[in-house]
Amino acid sequence: MENGSISTVTEFVFIGFPQLHNGGLLYFFPLLFIYTFVVIGNLLIFVAVRIDTRLHNPMYHFISLFSFLEMWYTTATIPKMLSNLISKQKTISFIGCLLQMYFFHSLGNTEGFLLTVMAIDRYIAICNPLHYPTIMTPRLCVQLSAGSCVFGFLILLPEIVWISTLPFCGSNEIHQIFCDFTPILNLACTDASVILVQDVIHALAILLTILIISLSYIRIIIVILNIPSAEGRKKAFSTCAAHIAVFVLFFGSVSVMYLRFSATYSPFWDTTIALAFSVLAPFLNPIIYSLRNKDMKEAIKKLLCSQKDFNISK
Repeated sequence: MENGSISTVTEFVFIGFPQLHNGGLLYFFPLLFIYTFVVIGNLLIFVAVRIDTRLHNPMYHFISLFSFLEMWYTTATIPKMLSNLISKQKTISFIGCLLQMYFFHSLGNTEGFLLTVMAIDRYIAICNPLHYPTIMTPRLCVQLSAGSCVFGFLILLPEIVWISTLPFCGSNEIHQIFCDFTPILNLACTDASVILVQDVIHALAILLTILIISLSYIRIIIVILNIPSAEGRKKAFSTCAAHIAVFVLFFGSVSVMYLRFSATYSPFWDTTIALAFSVLAPFLNPIIYSLRNKDMKEAIKKLLCSQKDFNISK
């Protein structure tokens, strides 16, 4: 205890999880299945794109990178959720909490930037198809991918370092299923206006990304509707449908969670919304990208069949 009121917090306690005897195990197995599916599904997409030469183009390059990020995005939170569901001590160290926040949000930011790049890629491919090969070169694809990753991981560093220097007092109970900015800042002995400033900065970044992607797809849809051939419209729209679905799923849940400012939800809805963008969206992404895409389905089938033949030959 320091100064009679400020304590040095070494760990936080999650209170959003049911006790083991109150159904914790009931949630454990569905969550374990979802996590396994997310990892295997996204890994199949990533490997299939890298192996199948027919998929060596900018669109599938970005999809494979997005799938790779999704594996680590879920790994930042779900393993700890699984541990908390079956353990009595639902705690996380102060450093562990900061690292979870950093990697979860850095990976999420990188995915957001990548979705923006994917929208711009589809915009150029459909709205300016004749110049697409000369604009979206392999070199530019690598630069955009690397830029998304570097910017996504650097932008949060100052905020995480700042939070690590804050004094914490009173309760160390986190009213959420993983470490997040607002629940942690609510436990810090700091001016509440600082939290509002942080919320505004996050909101502006989210809104700017949504605006860029939305304008790109609005223009894309207008161009597609003007294609005279019904078959041409169907083909053009099919290349964008999966991206639009992932965009709505990802940013829809993120917006509900982080564009609320001072509005508060009940613990049930807080947990439900958090599960939507940390668990549900990653679970549906492999399904969206594989089931709606003929080339992807064939590449995954080819990969699985070749692996089966290899095991038989051994």
